[in-house]
Amino acid sequence: MNLTDTLMGEGWYWAAWIAWILFFAHSLWRAPWGRLKDSELFNVWLGMIVLLTLVWSLKAGVKPGLTFHLLGATVFTLSFGPHLAFVGLSLVTLGITLNGAAGPFAYAANALLLAGLSVVLSQFCFRIFCRVLPRHFFVYIFVNGFLGAALTIIGVGFGATVLLVTVGAYEWDYLISEYFPYFVLLAFSEAWLSGMLMTLFVVYRPEWVVSFDDSSYLAGK
Repeated sequence: MNLTDTLMGEGWYWAAWIAWILFFAHSLWRAPWGRLKDSELFNVWLGMIVLLTLVWSLKAGVKPGLTFHLLGATVFTLSFGPHLAFVGLSLVTLGITLNGAAGPFAYAANALLLAGLSVVLSQFCFRIFCRVLPRHFFVYIFVNGFLGAALTIIGVGFGATVLLVTVGAYEWDYLISEYFPYFVLLAFSEAWLSGMLMTLFVVYRPEWVVSFDDSSYLAGK
């Protein structure tokens, strides 16, 4: 998933920079920064950035741009909301760029793919699940935490596949048979880790999770 500086045409990279700047500025404006005035929550937010920078640096792959790693975007989004999550994951993308795991010119494209798309999919899944399913503790954990995380990383993998085909980097037949299926396998690990972390958070530190409310998920259940 980590794009290099030469994988796409220069025009694609400049377009990505324009789009990322607009989305990043929007998130900076809309993010609930007051939530981070709590030193504990601020430390958790920074801790997630540092931890995910390490996780994203541990990647597997054999060809440029065709790499795999866990995301953690669902945990970040459910815990802090989409805007703080996008800003945080953009900083994670900056971290892997500085340590050489991704190209600097491709930073914006990587941020849109790894941070932007993953947050959008995580938030979309959360909203859909809240609308169609009852608000129950186990629904939150197993559907939002487990299933949402799995669907998110599969969606990001499919998005990366479509992007690489669109820019002419690789052929569709090759990617759909040799690249995308690995995201389905990776989804099990992503779901397990995300679900486990969300379970620990809502049980022991529910104040860390902005999307979880005791009165909605526990009261009277």
